[in-house]
This record gives sequence, structure tokens and C-alpha cells, in this order.
Amino acid sequence: MLDFGFDKLALIGAVALIVIGPEKLPRVARTVGTLLGKAQRYVADVKAEVNRSIELEELQKMKTQFTAAVHDVEQSVRQEVDAATQALNPAWHDAAAGSGDAYAPPPVYHHPGKNWRLKRGATPLWFKQKAGVRRHTQSGAARVARFRPPRKP
Repeated sequence: MLDFGFDKLALIGAVALIVIGPEKLPRVARTVGTLLGKAQRYVADVKAEVNRSIELEELQKMKTQFTAAVHDVEQSVRQEVDAATQALNPAWHDAAAGSGDAYAPPPVYHHPGKNWRLKRGATPLWFKQKAGVRRHTQSGAARVARFRPPRKP
């Protein structure tokens, strides 16, 4: 940027005093100061925006590096688990075959799906009564009549 010393600023002020005149000089100086302040704020905003964009790019790079590292760790853990499973399966089957069904692997769990009747039917009645689960369907009018306050005679 330009380097203005005290002598250069004094020379510019003297020329402005002669050219503009003493009556208009304070108003012009105020306007120039206001414009310089706006320019400085604009430059500061642009710098801040550039810094934010640079930080955002750095964060995105860090995110991709972190995601890649997580993926690598996941793959290595998965490979180790598969290798351990393959190493244990023959020993498991040999132990199960040698000593009967005492060491047989547990059965594979199959999710019952969305059969809500099966889920509700598996709950004991005493638990449903304690939890306040309705066992019989009631119409809206019957529900209103059930909870309506008693009439005064």
C-alpha cells in the first residue's frame, strides 16, 4: 500500500485547503473519512469471507481424511472378524461333533417381521393389566361414555 508520512499528509491538507476552501473543507473531510471507513469495512469483510472459505476447505479435507480412516479401520476390523470366524468354525464343528450337542452353536435368530399380533400375543395378560394395555376394542362413543363424569340428580 501507499506510504504516507506526516509531511505528505500536511502537503495534501494544504492543497485541499486552497482548492476546496475553508468553508467546505470540514464537510469534505467528513465525507472522505466516512468513505474510507466503509472501504476498510468492505476489505475486512472480504478478508473474513476468504478466511472462512479457506477454513471450510480445510475442514472438508479433514472430513474426507477422517472418513477414509474410519473406512480403513472398519475394513481391517471386518477382515479380522472374518478371519477369526473362519478359524473358529472348524474347531466349533469338531467340538460339537465330538461331544454331542452340548457345544452346538446357538440357533440363528430370525426377526419375526412386522407381525404385531404375534408380539402382542406373546405378552402375558398380567403384564398387560398392570401396564394398562387395552385388550378389547372400544368405540369412540363408548370411550366418551365411560369417562364422562356422572350426572348429578
